[in-house]
Amino acid sequence: MTDLQAILDSIHAELLPRLGEGKVADYIPELAKVDAKQFGMAIATVDGNVRSVGDADIPFSIQSISKVFMLTLALGKVGESLWKRVGREPSGTAFNSIVQLEREQGIPRNPFVNAGAIAVSDVVLSGHAPREAIGELLRFVRYVADDESITIDDKVARSETQTGFRNIALANFMRAYNNLNHPVEHVLGVYFHQCALSMSCEQLAKAGLYLAARGTNPITGHSVVSPKRARRINALMLTCGHYDGSGDFAYHVGLPGKSGVGGGILAVAPGIGSIAVWSPGLNKVGNSQLGAVALEMLAARTGWSVFGD
Repeated sequence: MTDLQAILDSIHAELLPRLGEGKVADYIPELAKVDAKQFGMAIATVDGNVRSVGDADIPFSIQSISKVFMLTLALGKVGESLWKRVGREPSGTAFNSIVQLEREQGIPRNPFVNAGAIAVSDVVLSGHAPREAIGELLRFVRYVADDESITIDDKVARSETQTGFRNIALANFMRAYNNLNHPVEHVLGVYFHQCALSMSCEQLAKAGLYLAARGTNPITGHSVVSPKRARRINALMLTCGHYDGSGDFAYHVGLPGKSGVGGGILAVAPGIGSIAVWSPGLNKVGNSQLGAVALEMLAARTGWSVFGD
């Protein structure tokens, strides 16, 4: 049996001299204040164990990793009809690109670029006031993580609301193409709050377990989604989870993953466990620089890969 704690400790020791690499997401004022020299990593395995290292118990803004949980909720609401409004292809452009959205007439390329996630938020908002939709997401994440202490960071949400002009543009663009059904400010209220979800690596790793265990949370025994749907969400994470760095991540790590500009990455080793890593410094395509390195080291040392040993 692989000694996961020893592997985590060795990765942490090797990366210590490099802490602070990359650039924090300073275009969101609250995220600009985060200390770049933090690093945490946690693995939750399907047998119910959690192993961690470094700052794995410190909550951080999960940002776009929340798109995985919102996608799960939206598919639960409308099923496969979601794909009439959002594509399933890698973007090859920046996560907040407007150019591609115009070329494709208001249909976002996938649910993990910002425009796609805004369309997904619109779906989850159906039949709710924005506050209720945000509450539904928070309940769901607490449910899959089996942790009632998870919260939304209101300061980050406010910071995004005050500076999210490009997301406002994307939402208005989709509204012009009749791909948003609710008022833009309501949809964005949900979107900015979902991105401000605050979780530690340990909480995030536990929350992702249903994707590693065929749609069922192995700790609680609760069925979250069908095995088929878990497999498909993993497929989208593998192909689209790192924006225009997705191919590079698949090449180096070989696991489904979703990054966020808060410096977190959630990765899934199907049948084995869920991994969360956090290092706030980002690379040039907006993914955690050391987080990706740590996951590559983990995959190399465990042999975990969806492509075989």
